[in-house]
Amino acid sequence: MSNKVDQILEDLKSISLLEASELIVKIEQTFGVDATVSRAPSFVDSVSSTSGGVKAESKDVEEKTEFNVIIKDVPTAKRITVIKVVRSLTSLGLKEAKDLIESVPKQVLDNVSKEKADESKKLLEEAGAVVVVE
Repeated sequence: MSNKVDQILEDLKSISLLEASELIVKIEQTFGVDATVSRAPSFVDSVSSTSGGVKAESKDVEEKTEFNVIIKDVPTAKRITVIKVVRSLTSLGLKEAKDLIESVPKQVLDNVSKEKADESKKLLEEAGAVVVVE
């Protein structure tokens, strides 16, 4: 086994960047993996040798660090309360917040931390809005 790996490594050292790029595409297609630079260590870790073949295990799922808060619906009776909360969460003026509420579904916060997204969702739901965090 080690001899095969060493031989493959030596062969890789002698190919051009274009050939290396083609090889990556073929590996991705063959094993159903994503070999982007940030995922390369996961790719190496997720491939294991089995009796006579190579098996691709499920890829590690990267934990999401940025979230979007989206208002899906606001009952008519709760609009004023929701507008107040939207204004407290954003830098929007009264007219902009009102326009946002009237055009739901609409994204309120963009690329915020999990804690901020959860806190914002809680505040908006308490005000009466239907909210989704993505």
